Amino acid sequence: MLIGERLRTLRQNKNLSQGDIEKRTGLLRCYISRVENGHTVPAIETLEKMARAMAIPMYQLFYDGAKPPEPLNLSVPRNGRETEWGSSGQDATILHQFRRVLARTNENDQKLLLHMAQKMASANRSKA
Repeated sequence: MLIGERLRTLRQNKNLSQGDIEKRTGLLRCYISRVENGHTVPAIETLEKMARAMAIPMYQLFYDGAKPPEPLNLSVPRNGRETEWGSSGQDATILHQFRRVLARTNENDQKLLLHMAQKMASANRSKA
């Protein structure tokens, strides 16, 4: 799921225009368009503003079920035998290293990485 597509769908379901969101958030209409078209990755603060402008809870930007999703308990294996990826062994080491490096990465580079990951995931979905 691309966040821009989700924001557009939610906005249209509420019968709001980009101009309405602009008035309610103070964000420029051209910025809202860039987000919805996938040219810009919004910050969490921006997503909060947009959720408030559409009068929806924040989780709905990422989840389209009727109720909030149940939180995952990552410490307990789902099937009783297998452990989650990154919970032990070499995978845990790699995940720990990735977290450390990502924590030291500046915000613009984090946004770039997120954008690249979204594009890669989108490309993989279209191939499937």
